[in-house]
Amino acid sequence: MDVPLWLALIIVGALGIKLIRPPWWLVAVILLGGYLLADSVLAPAIDTAINK
Repeated sequence: MDVPLWLALIIVGALGIKLIRPPWWLVAVILLGGYLLADSVLAPAIDTAINK
């Protein structure tokens, strides 16, 4: 069964928010930080570290 990545992320995210119940500001900071980090000069180094 092939599940699109966006659907898997939504399901895992919804379960994580429902079960762990982090504050909404923390969720927003993590999402915004990940978005900004993906467009930074550190992105190639992170990509290399992840794909090893």
